[in-house]
Amino acid sequence: MSQTVLITDAVAPVCIEMLEQEGITANVQLKRSKEELKELAKEADGWIIRSGTTISEDLIEDVENLKVIGRAGVGVDNVDLGAATRKGILVINAPDGNTISTAEHTCAMLMSLSRNIPQANASLAGGAWNRKAFTGAELEGKTLGIIGVGKIGQAVAQRMLSFDMRVIGFDPVLSSEAADRIGVELVPMETIFEESDFITVHTPLNDATRGLIGTKTLATCKKGVRIVNCARGGIVDEKALLEALESGQVGGAALDVYSQEPPPEGLEDLLRHPNVVATPHIAASTGEAQEKVAKQVTEQVILALQSKPVSTAVNAMAIKMAGQREVQPYLRLVELLGSLTMQLSSGGRLKRVTVGCHGDVPHKYAEVLSIAALKGLLGNVVTDPVNLINAGVHAESMGLEVVEQRGSSTGTFTNRVEIQLESDNGVRTVAGSVFGEDDPRLVSIDEYNVEVKLEGRFLFFKNEDRPGMIAAVAGILGDSDINIGVLQLGRKGARGGVALTALSIDDEIPENVIARIDGLDGVKGVKVVNL
Repeated sequence: MSQTVLITDAVAPVCIEMLEQEGITANVQLKRSKEELKELAKEADGWIIRSGTTISEDLIEDVENLKVIGRAGVGVDNVDLGAATRKGILVINAPDGNTISTAEHTCAMLMSLSRNIPQANASLAGGAWNRKAFTGAELEGKTLGIIGVGKIGQAVAQRMLSFDMRVIGFDPVLSSEAADRIGVELVPMETIFEESDFITVHTPLNDATRGLIGTKTLATCKKGVRIVNCARGGIVDEKALLEALESGQVGGAALDVYSQEPPPEGLEDLLRHPNVVATPHIAASTGEAQEKVAKQVTEQVILALQSKPVSTAVNAMAIKMAGQREVQPYLRLVELLGSLTMQLSSGGRLKRVTVGCHGDVPHKYAEVLSIAALKGLLGNVVTDPVNLINAGVHAESMGLEVVEQRGSSTGTFTNRVEIQLESDNGVRTVAGSVFGEDDPRLVSIDEYNVEVKLEGRFLFFKNEDRPGMIAAVAGILGDSDINIGVLQLGRKGARGGVALTALSIDDEIPENVIARIDGLDGVKGVKVVNL
Protein backbone atom coordinates (compact mmCIF):
# COMPACT_ATOMS: atom_id res chain seq x y z
CA MET A 1 0.00 0.00 0.00
CA SER A 2 1.37 3.42 -1.00
CA GLN A 3 2.45 5.75 1.79
CA THR A 4 2.03 9.54 1.88
CA VAL A 5 4.14 12.20 3.55
CA LEU A 6 2.47 15.55 4.15
CA ILE A 7 4.80 18.55 3.66
CA THR A 8 3.40 21.86 4.94
CA ASP A 9 6.47 24.11 4.89
CA ALA A 10 8.85 24.92 2.05
CA VAL A 11 11.76 22.46 2.08
CA ALA A 12 14.61 21.82 -0.35
CA PRO A 13 13.53 19.88 -3.48
CA VAL A 14 15.79 16.98 -2.48
CA CYS A 15 13.17 16.08 0.14
CA ILE A 16 10.52 15.30 -2.49
CA GLU A 17 13.05 13.55 -4.72
CA MET A 18 14.14 11.20 -1.93
CA LEU A 19 10.55 10.33 -1.02
CA GLU A 20 9.58 9.60 -4.62
CA GLN A 21 12.66 7.40 -5.09
CA GLU A 22 11.29 5.21 -2.30
CA GLY A 23 7.81 5.10 -3.80
CA ILE A 24 6.40 7.46 -1.18
CA THR A 25 3.97 10.17 -2.26
CA ALA A 26 4.91 13.74 -1.28
CA ASN A 27 1.76 15.75 -0.59
CA VAL A 28 2.94 19.38 -0.56
CA GLN A 29 0.35 21.64 1.05
CA LEU A 30 1.64 25.11 1.92
CA LYS A 31 -0.21 27.90 3.75
CA ARG A 32 -3.22 25.81 4.73
CA SER A 33 -5.65 26.65 7.51
CA LYS A 34 -5.72 24.71 10.75
CA GLU A 35 -8.92 22.92 9.74
CA GLU A 36 -7.43 21.97 6.39
CA LEU A 37 -4.29 20.65 8.09
CA LYS A 38 -6.41 18.55 10.44
CA GLU A 39 -8.11 16.83 7.50
CA LEU A 40 -4.86 16.41 5.55
CA ALA A 41 -3.14 14.83 8.55
CA LYS A 42 -5.78 12.08 8.69
CA GLU A 43 -4.55 10.77 5.33
CA ALA A 44 -0.81 11.05 6.04
CA ASP A 45 1.67 8.41 7.14
CA GLY A 46 4.40 11.00 7.73
CA TRP A 47 4.53 14.78 8.14
CA ILE A 48 7.51 17.03 7.41
CA ILE A 49 7.62 20.62 8.63
CA ARG A 50 10.01 23.48 9.33
CA SER A 51 9.26 26.34 11.72
CA GLY A 52 6.18 27.63 9.91
CA THR A 53 3.81 24.86 10.99
CA THR A 54 2.77 24.28 14.59
CA ILE A 55 1.53 20.75 15.22
CA SER A 56 -0.70 21.02 18.27
CA GLU A 57 -2.61 18.24 19.98
CA ASP A 58 -5.86 18.98 18.19
CA LEU A 59 -4.19 18.49 14.80
CA ILE A 60 -3.22 14.90 15.56
CA GLU A 61 -5.89 13.77 18.01
CA ASP A 62 -7.90 12.03 15.27
CA VAL A 63 -5.10 10.67 13.05
CA GLU A 64 -4.88 6.91 12.56
CA ASN A 65 -2.04 6.36 10.09
CA LEU A 66 0.47 9.03 11.12
CA LYS A 67 3.66 7.30 12.24
CA VAL A 68 6.31 10.02 12.14
CA ILE A 69 6.70 13.80 12.25
CA GLY A 70 9.94 15.21 10.87
CA ARG A 71 11.21 18.70 11.72
CA ALA A 72 13.71 19.99 9.14
CA GLY A 73 15.85 21.75 11.73
CA VAL A 74 16.95 21.43 15.33
CA GLY A 75 14.18 22.78 17.54
CA VAL A 76 10.89 20.93 17.95
CA ASP A 77 9.15 23.59 20.04
CA ASN A 78 6.41 23.78 17.40
CA VAL A 79 5.45 20.13 17.93
CA ASP A 80 3.38 18.98 20.91
CA LEU A 81 5.74 16.18 21.94
CA GLY A 82 3.46 14.95 24.70
CA ALA A 83 0.51 14.57 22.36
CA ALA A 84 2.64 12.90 19.68
CA THR A 85 4.12 10.48 22.21
CA ARG A 86 0.72 9.52 23.57
CA LYS A 87 -0.41 8.75 20.02
CA GLY A 88 2.75 6.69 19.42
CA ILE A 89 3.98 9.10 16.75
CA LEU A 90 7.75 9.31 16.40
CA VAL A 91 9.12 12.86 16.28
CA ILE A 92 12.52 13.34 14.65
CA ASN A 93 14.67 16.36 13.84
CA ALA A 94 17.81 17.28 11.90
CA PRO A 95 20.24 18.49 14.57
CA ASP A 96 23.45 18.77 12.57
CA GLY A 97 22.46 20.53 9.38
CA ASN A 98 23.08 24.16 10.36
CA THR A 99 26.22 23.76 12.51
CA ILE A 100 28.69 24.82 9.80
CA SER A 101 26.50 27.63 8.47
CA THR A 102 26.07 29.16 11.91
CA ALA A 103 29.76 28.78 12.75
CA GLU A 104 30.83 30.37 9.46
CA HIS A 105 28.41 33.25 9.97
CA THR A 106 29.86 33.81 13.43
CA CYS A 107 33.37 33.93 11.97
CA ALA A 108 32.18 36.34 9.28
CA MET A 109 30.75 38.56 12.00
CA LEU A 110 34.07 38.47 13.87
CA MET A 111 35.93 39.50 10.72
CA SER A 112 33.41 42.24 9.97
CA LEU A 113 33.86 43.66 13.47
CA SER A 114 37.64 43.59 13.34
CA ARG A 115 37.90 45.24 9.92
CA ASN A 116 34.76 47.44 9.81
CA ILE A 117 33.77 45.84 6.52
CA PRO A 118 30.01 46.68 6.44
CA GLN A 119 30.63 50.27 7.52
CA ALA A 120 33.38 50.80 4.94
CA ASN A 121 31.22 49.30 2.22
CA ALA A 122 28.28 51.56 3.09
CA SER A 123 30.57 54.61 3.14
CA LEU A 124 32.05 53.86 -0.26
CA ALA A 125 28.62 53.07 -1.74
CA GLY A 126 27.54 56.48 -0.49
CA GLY A 127 30.25 58.20 -2.50
CA ALA A 128 32.85 58.76 0.23
CA TRP A 129 36.52 57.75 0.24
CA ASN A 130 37.51 57.76 3.89
CA ARG A 131 40.23 55.20 4.54
CA LYS A 132 41.29 56.57 7.92
CA ALA A 133 37.81 56.21 9.40
CA PHE A 134 37.89 52.43 9.03
CA THR A 135 41.23 51.40 10.46
CA GLY A 136 40.73 47.88 11.76
CA ALA A 137 42.44 45.44 14.08
CA GLU A 138 44.20 42.17 13.38
CA LEU A 139 42.86 38.97 14.91
CA GLU A 140 46.29 37.40 15.31
CA GLY A 141 47.32 37.33 18.96
CA LYS A 142 43.91 38.45 20.19
CA THR A 143 41.87 36.42 22.70
CA LEU A 144 38.55 34.97 21.62
CA GLY A 145 36.21 33.94 24.44
CA ILE A 146 33.56 31.36 23.58
CA ILE A 147 30.66 30.91 25.98
CA GLY A 148 29.17 27.51 25.21
CA VAL A 149 31.64 25.15 23.55
CA GLY A 150 29.15 22.75 21.94
CA LYS A 151 29.08 21.74 18.28
CA ILE A 152 28.83 25.28 16.96
CA GLY A 153 31.23 26.74 19.53
CA GLN A 154 33.78 24.06 18.68
CA ALA A 155 33.42 24.72 14.96
CA VAL A 156 34.01 28.44 15.58
CA ALA A 157 37.07 27.65 17.70
CA GLN A 158 38.60 25.41 15.05
CA ARG A 159 38.25 28.10 12.41
CA MET A 160 39.49 31.02 14.47
CA LEU A 161 42.49 29.08 15.73
CA SER A 162 43.74 29.20 12.15
CA PHE A 163 43.97 32.99 12.58
CA ASP A 164 46.44 32.39 15.42
CA MET A 165 43.99 33.64 18.02
CA ARG A 166 44.13 32.48 21.61
CA VAL A 167 40.82 30.72 22.16
CA ILE A 168 39.42 30.36 25.66
CA GLY A 169 36.06 28.87 26.48
CA PHE A 170 33.53 28.34 29.22
CA ASP A 171 31.28 25.30 29.17
CA PRO A 172 29.90 23.71 32.34
CA VAL A 173 29.92 20.19 30.95
CA LEU A 174 32.74 19.91 28.40
CA SER A 175 35.69 17.95 29.74
CA SER A 176 39.21 19.36 29.71
CA GLU A 177 40.32 16.41 27.57
CA ALA A 178 37.72 17.19 24.91
CA ALA A 179 38.66 20.88 24.97
CA ASP A 180 42.36 20.07 24.63
CA ARG A 181 41.66 18.05 21.51
CA ILE A 182 40.30 21.11 19.72
CA GLY A 183 42.76 23.60 21.18
CA VAL A 184 40.42 25.45 23.54
CA GLU A 185 41.58 26.51 26.99
CA LEU A 186 38.69 26.01 29.43
CA VAL A 187 38.38 28.84 31.95
CA PRO A 188 35.81 30.12 34.48
CA MET A 189 33.08 32.39 33.15
CA GLU A 190 34.57 35.48 34.78
CA THR A 191 37.85 34.89 32.92
CA ILE A 192 36.00 35.05 29.62
CA PHE A 193 34.82 38.55 30.42
CA GLU A 194 38.08 39.73 31.95
CA GLU A 195 40.53 38.51 29.29
CA SER A 196 38.70 38.35 25.95
CA ASP A 197 39.10 40.85 23.11
CA PHE A 198 36.18 39.19 21.32
CA ILE A 199 33.33 37.26 22.97
CA THR A 200 30.93 34.99 21.10
CA VAL A 201 28.08 33.14 22.77
CA HIS A 202 26.67 29.73 21.74
CA THR A 203 24.29 28.67 24.51
CA PRO A 204 20.57 27.98 24.77
CA LEU A 205 18.30 30.69 26.13
CA ASN A 206 17.06 29.86 29.61
CA ASP A 207 16.83 31.42 33.05
CA ALA A 208 20.58 31.03 33.55
CA THR A 209 21.58 32.70 30.26
CA ARG A 210 18.88 35.33 29.82
CA GLY A 211 20.64 38.70 30.06
CA LEU A 212 23.97 36.91 30.63
CA ILE A 213 25.80 39.63 28.75
CA GLY A 214 24.48 42.68 30.53
CA THR A 215 25.49 45.70 32.58
CA LYS A 216 27.27 43.73 35.29
CA THR A 217 29.29 41.41 33.06
CA LEU A 218 30.12 44.05 30.45
CA ALA A 219 31.60 46.23 33.19
CA THR A 220 34.14 43.51 33.95
CA CYS A 221 35.28 43.23 30.33
CA LYS A 222 38.31 44.78 28.71
CA LYS A 223 37.54 48.27 27.44
CA GLY A 224 36.73 48.00 23.73
CA VAL A 225 35.64 44.34 23.82
CA ARG A 226 33.64 43.17 20.82
CA ILE A 227 30.52 41.01 21.29
CA VAL A 228 28.97 38.51 18.85
CA ASN A 229 25.59 36.78 19.30
CA CYS A 230 24.42 34.32 16.66
CA ALA A 231 22.82 32.02 19.24
CA ARG A 232 19.56 33.18 20.83
CA GLY A 233 17.99 36.58 21.30
CA GLY A 234 17.77 37.59 24.93
CA ILE A 235 21.19 36.28 25.96
CA VAL A 236 22.51 39.79 25.33
CA ASP A 237 20.76 42.59 27.21
CA GLU A 238 20.22 44.97 24.31
CA LYS A 239 19.71 48.08 26.46
CA ALA A 240 22.89 47.38 28.43
CA LEU A 241 24.79 46.70 25.21
CA LEU A 242 23.78 50.04 23.72
CA GLU A 243 24.85 51.88 26.86
CA ALA A 244 28.21 50.10 26.80
CA LEU A 245 28.67 50.94 23.10
CA GLU A 246 27.94 54.60 23.73
CA SER A 247 30.35 54.75 26.66
CA GLY A 248 33.08 53.00 24.70
CA GLN A 249 33.26 50.03 27.10
CA VAL A 250 32.20 47.87 24.17
CA GLY A 251 34.03 48.57 20.93
CA GLY A 252 31.62 46.78 18.64
CA ALA A 253 28.84 44.24 18.47
CA ALA A 254 27.58 41.82 15.83
CA LEU A 255 24.03 40.55 16.24
CA ASP A 256 22.04 38.02 14.23
CA VAL A 257 19.34 37.34 16.85
CA TYR A 258 17.19 39.59 19.01
CA SER A 259 15.02 39.40 22.11
CA GLN A 260 12.03 39.98 19.85
CA GLU A 261 11.95 39.22 16.14
CA PRO A 262 11.58 41.18 14.00
CA PRO A 263 13.16 43.79 16.28
CA PRO A 264 10.49 46.15 17.65
CA GLU A 265 10.50 49.91 17.68
CA GLY A 266 13.01 51.10 20.23
CA LEU A 267 15.97 49.10 18.97
CA GLU A 268 16.79 51.51 16.13
CA ASP A 269 19.55 53.23 18.07
CA LEU A 270 21.27 49.89 18.64
CA LEU A 271 20.81 48.55 15.12
CA ARG A 272 21.99 51.80 13.55
CA HIS A 273 24.92 52.33 15.88
CA PRO A 274 28.09 52.86 13.80
CA ASN A 275 29.87 50.06 15.66
CA VAL A 276 27.13 47.47 15.23
CA VAL A 277 26.84 44.84 12.50
CA ALA A 278 23.31 43.45 12.38
CA THR A 279 21.78 40.69 10.26
CA PRO A 280 18.17 39.39 10.27
CA HIS A 281 18.61 35.93 11.85
CA ILE A 282 20.30 34.39 8.83
CA ALA A 283 23.19 32.47 10.43
CA ALA A 284 21.64 29.12 9.47
CA SER A 285 20.21 30.38 6.20
CA THR A 286 22.43 28.93 3.51
CA GLY A 287 21.41 26.74 0.61
CA GLU A 288 23.75 24.06 1.87
CA ALA A 289 22.27 24.09 5.38
CA GLN A 290 18.71 23.89 4.09
CA GLU A 291 19.62 21.00 1.83
CA LYS A 292 21.44 19.22 4.67
CA VAL A 293 18.49 19.43 7.05
CA ALA A 294 16.08 18.40 4.29
CA LYS A 295 18.22 15.36 3.45
CA GLN A 296 18.68 14.35 7.06
CA VAL A 297 15.05 14.64 8.09
CA THR A 298 13.79 12.92 4.92
CA GLU A 299 16.21 10.05 5.34
CA GLN A 300 14.99 9.56 8.91
CA VAL A 301 11.31 9.79 7.93
CA ILE A 302 11.84 7.14 5.27
CA LEU A 303 13.56 4.84 7.75
CA ALA A 304 10.72 5.31 10.23
CA LEU A 305 8.09 4.52 7.60
CA GLN A 306 10.05 1.39 6.71
CA SER A 307 10.12 0.39 10.41
CA LYS A 308 13.89 0.69 10.51
CA PRO A 309 15.98 2.25 13.33
CA VAL A 310 16.35 6.04 13.28
CA SER A 311 19.10 8.11 14.89
CA THR A 312 17.58 11.54 15.47
CA ALA A 313 14.33 10.73 17.27
CA VAL A 314 13.48 13.04 20.14
CA ASN A 315 10.81 10.91 21.76
CA ALA A 316 11.62 7.28 20.91
CA MET A 317 12.51 6.35 24.48
CA ALA A 318 9.36 8.08 25.71
CA ILE A 319 7.27 6.08 23.23
CA LYS A 320 8.97 2.89 24.36
CA MET A 321 8.05 3.66 27.96
CA ALA A 322 4.61 5.14 27.25
CA GLY A 323 2.89 1.84 27.90
CA GLN A 324 4.61 1.45 31.27
CA ARG A 325 2.38 3.68 33.37
CA GLU A 326 4.12 2.95 36.64
CA VAL A 327 7.40 4.52 35.49
CA GLN A 328 5.94 7.73 34.05
CA PRO A 329 5.86 9.67 37.37
CA TYR A 330 9.47 8.62 38.08
CA LEU A 331 10.65 9.82 34.67
CA ARG A 332 9.23 13.21 35.54
CA LEU A 333 10.71 13.05 39.05
CA VAL A 334 14.28 12.35 37.99
CA GLU A 335 14.21 14.93 35.21
CA LEU A 336 13.12 17.57 37.72
CA LEU A 337 15.74 16.37 40.22
CA GLY A 338 18.39 16.60 37.52
CA SER A 339 17.43 20.16 36.66
CA LEU A 340 17.33 21.07 40.37
CA THR A 341 20.76 19.54 40.98
CA MET A 342 22.35 21.49 38.14
CA GLN A 343 20.77 24.76 39.26
CA LEU A 344 21.95 24.19 42.84
CA SER A 345 25.49 23.26 41.81
CA SER A 346 28.34 25.60 42.63
CA GLY A 347 29.79 25.64 39.12
CA GLY A 348 33.08 24.11 38.13
CA ARG A 349 33.78 21.40 35.59
CA LEU A 350 31.35 18.49 35.88
CA LYS A 351 33.06 15.16 36.55
CA ARG A 352 30.58 12.48 37.54
CA VAL A 353 26.87 11.99 38.05
CA THR A 354 25.58 9.04 40.07
CA VAL A 355 21.93 8.04 39.82
CA GLY A 356 20.80 5.81 42.67
CA CYS A 357 17.52 3.93 42.17
CA HIS A 358 16.08 2.46 45.36
CA GLY A 359 12.90 0.43 45.55
CA ASP A 360 11.01 -1.87 43.21
CA VAL A 361 9.88 0.66 40.60
CA PRO A 362 13.10 2.71 40.22
CA HIS A 363 15.22 -0.46 40.35
CA LYS A 364 13.26 -1.98 37.46
CA TYR A 365 13.67 1.10 35.26
CA ALA A 366 17.11 2.25 36.41
CA GLU A 367 18.51 2.53 32.88
CA VAL A 368 15.87 4.88 31.52
CA LEU A 369 15.74 6.85 34.79
CA SER A 370 19.48 7.51 34.52
CA ILE A 371 18.93 8.89 31.01
CA ALA A 372 16.05 11.05 32.24
CA ALA A 373 18.28 12.41 35.00
CA LEU A 374 20.87 13.39 32.36
CA LYS A 375 18.13 15.09 30.34
CA GLY A 376 17.27 17.25 33.34
CA LEU A 377 20.92 17.94 34.19
CA LEU A 378 22.04 18.92 30.71
CA GLY A 379 18.87 20.49 29.35
CA ASN A 380 19.77 24.00 30.48
CA VAL A 381 23.46 23.93 29.60
CA VAL A 382 23.66 22.24 26.19
CA THR A 383 22.90 24.27 23.08
CA ASP A 384 21.28 21.39 21.19
CA PRO A 385 17.96 19.99 22.39
CA VAL A 386 18.50 17.24 24.97
CA ASN A 387 16.12 14.30 25.05
CA LEU A 388 15.87 10.69 26.18
CA ILE A 389 17.62 9.58 22.99
CA ASN A 390 20.69 11.82 22.95
CA ALA A 391 21.26 12.65 26.63
CA GLY A 392 23.72 9.79 27.07
CA VAL A 393 25.58 10.76 23.91
CA HIS A 394 25.89 14.35 25.13
CA ALA A 395 27.26 13.16 28.47
CA GLU A 396 29.80 10.89 26.78
CA SER A 397 31.01 13.59 24.38
CA MET A 398 31.56 15.94 27.31
CA GLY A 399 33.53 13.41 29.30
CA LEU A 400 30.88 13.26 32.03
CA GLU A 401 31.06 9.93 33.83
CA VAL A 402 27.66 8.40 34.55
CA VAL A 403 27.30 5.85 37.35
CA GLU A 404 24.10 3.88 37.83
CA GLN A 405 23.28 2.36 41.20
CA ARG A 406 20.47 -0.03 42.09
CA GLY A 407 19.36 -0.86 45.60
CA SER A 408 16.45 -1.92 47.75
CA SER A 409 14.21 0.64 49.40
CA THR A 410 15.84 2.68 52.13
CA GLY A 411 14.54 4.82 54.96
CA THR A 412 11.04 6.24 54.98
CA PHE A 413 10.31 5.91 51.27
CA THR A 414 9.44 2.69 49.46
CA ASN A 415 10.70 4.10 46.17
CA ARG A 416 13.42 6.73 46.15
CA VAL A 417 15.77 8.21 43.55
CA GLU A 418 19.00 10.01 44.43
CA ILE A 419 21.22 12.10 42.15
CA GLN A 420 24.77 12.98 43.14
CA LEU A 421 26.68 15.48 41.01
CA GLU A 422 30.43 15.85 41.40
CA SER A 423 32.34 18.83 39.99
CA ASP A 424 35.60 20.65 40.58
CA ASN A 425 33.80 22.71 43.23
CA GLY A 426 32.38 19.84 45.28
CA VAL A 427 29.50 17.40 45.50
CA ARG A 428 25.76 18.05 45.51
CA THR A 429 23.23 15.33 46.33
CA VAL A 430 19.46 15.54 45.98
CA ALA A 431 16.83 12.86 46.46
CA GLY A 432 13.15 12.55 45.69
CA SER A 433 10.18 10.24 45.65
CA VAL A 434 6.72 10.04 44.12
CA PHE A 435 3.87 10.66 46.52
CA GLY A 436 0.55 9.05 45.64
CA GLU A 437 0.23 8.15 41.97
CA ASP A 438 1.78 11.20 40.34
CA ASP A 439 3.21 13.75 42.77
CA PRO A 440 7.01 14.15 42.42
CA ARG A 441 8.60 15.54 45.61
CA LEU A 442 12.04 16.58 46.69
CA VAL A 443 12.83 14.86 50.00
CA SER A 444 16.42 15.85 50.73
CA ILE A 445 19.32 18.07 49.69
CA ASP A 446 22.71 16.85 50.85
CA GLU A 447 22.30 15.98 54.55
CA TYR A 448 19.11 18.06 54.99
CA ASN A 449 15.60 16.58 54.89
CA VAL A 450 13.44 19.04 52.94
CA GLU A 451 10.12 18.01 51.44
CA VAL A 452 8.72 20.22 48.66
CA LYS A 453 6.62 19.68 45.56
CA LEU A 454 8.81 19.96 42.48
CA GLU A 455 7.14 22.72 40.53
CA GLY A 456 7.47 26.46 40.15
CA ARG A 457 10.11 28.90 41.41
CA PHE A 458 12.17 28.38 44.57
CA LEU A 459 14.61 30.27 46.74
CA PHE A 460 17.12 28.05 48.57
CA PHE A 461 19.64 29.26 51.13
CA LYS A 462 21.52 28.16 54.21
CA ASN A 463 21.17 30.17 57.39
CA GLU A 464 22.21 30.12 61.00
CA ASP A 465 19.51 28.30 62.95
CA ARG A 466 18.50 31.15 65.25
CA PRO A 467 15.42 33.36 65.74
CA GLY A 468 14.79 36.12 63.20
CA MET A 469 16.61 34.65 60.21
CA ILE A 470 13.54 33.61 58.21
CA ALA A 471 11.76 36.81 59.18
CA ALA A 472 14.65 38.88 57.82
CA VAL A 473 14.48 37.12 54.44
CA ALA A 474 10.69 37.31 54.37
CA GLY A 475 10.91 41.03 55.12
CA ILE A 476 13.13 41.68 52.10
CA LEU A 477 10.79 39.67 49.89
CA GLY A 478 7.77 41.47 51.31
CA ASP A 479 9.35 44.87 50.68
CA SER A 480 9.67 43.84 47.02
CA ASP A 481 6.07 42.57 46.84
CA ILE A 482 7.25 38.98 46.35
CA ASN A 483 4.89 36.41 47.82
CA ILE A 484 6.01 33.24 49.61
CA GLY A 485 3.90 30.19 48.81
CA VAL A 486 5.47 27.44 50.92
CA LEU A 487 8.31 27.40 53.45
CA GLN A 488 10.28 24.29 54.40
CA LEU A 489 13.16 24.19 56.86
CA GLY A 490 15.72 21.42 57.00
CA ARG A 491 17.86 21.05 60.11
CA LYS A 492 20.65 18.72 61.05
CA GLY A 493 21.42 18.15 64.67
CA ALA A 494 20.29 20.36 67.50
CA ARG A 495 19.26 23.99 67.44
CA GLY A 496 21.98 26.50 66.77
CA GLY A 497 23.64 24.91 63.77
CA VAL A 498 23.15 25.63 60.07
CA ALA A 499 19.73 25.09 58.51
CA LEU A 500 18.65 24.80 54.88
CA THR A 501 15.58 26.80 53.94
CA ALA A 502 13.43 26.27 50.84
CA LEU A 503 10.89 28.93 49.90
CA SER A 504 8.36 28.45 47.13
CA ILE A 505 8.08 31.88 45.49
CA ASP A 506 5.15 33.13 43.43
CA ASP A 507 7.04 35.92 41.69
CA GLU A 508 10.32 36.44 39.84
CA ILE A 509 13.10 37.68 42.12
CA PRO A 510 15.20 40.60 40.78
CA GLU A 511 18.98 40.44 41.08
CA ASN A 512 19.11 43.31 43.57
CA VAL A 513 16.72 41.46 45.90
CA ILE A 514 18.84 38.31 45.71
CA ALA A 515 21.91 40.41 46.54
CA ARG A 516 20.17 41.89 49.60
CA ILE A 517 19.28 38.43 50.89
CA ASP A 518 22.78 37.12 50.19
CA GLY A 519 24.17 40.05 52.15
CA LEU A 520 22.28 39.22 55.33
CA ASP A 521 24.43 38.25 58.28
CA GLY A 522 24.05 34.51 58.81
CA VAL A 523 22.75 33.74 55.30
CA LYS A 524 24.82 32.11 52.57
CA GLY A 525 24.53 30.01 49.42
CA VAL A 526 21.47 31.77 48.01
CA LYS A 527 20.15 30.00 44.90
CA VAL A 528 17.10 30.67 42.75
CA VAL A 529 15.70 27.58 41.01
CA ASN A 530 13.03 27.41 38.33
CA LEU A 531 11.28 24.11 37.64
